[in-house]
Amino acid sequence: MDDIDRRILGELLTHARASFQDIGSVVGLSAPAVKRRVDKMVASGQITGFTAQVNPAALGWTTEAYVEVYYRDNISPAELRRTLEPIPQIVGVWTIAGEADALVHVMATDMAEIEVTVERIRENARVGRTRSSLVMSRILERPRT
Repeated sequence: MDDIDRRILGELLTHARASFQDIGSVVGLSAPAVKRRVDKMVASGQITGFTAQVNPAALGWTTEAYVEVYYRDNISPAELRRTLEPIPQIVGVWTIAGEADALVHVMATDMAEIEVTVERIRENARVGRTRSSLVMSRILERPRT
């Protein structure tokens, strides 16, 4: 990936609906050249997909929390995915360094739904404990570049 590819990615992250012509005018390439580069980044796995960013409140998700999950024994990332992916309120899961084994991002309609979701996480017999932090307000979110 060269500097032009990075600039194209930056444009896609900030203006996802921009045309190849618009992106080309910013990075100094023709629309076909931008399309070829984007297609190449998709084929190589550097771009893994295209998506819309939705305001969580539009989905009724007005409450969110980050839940640290502490397992009794080691747990593989594959098992984390298998056990947590079926819970629709879980929108992100990361393995982390430190005392906790995983950090789980939960979005829900209200506190009661957060509580139910945390209880579902705790249903796994290998979970020793959890620690939740509620999000009070979103201040800054940057697209990944």
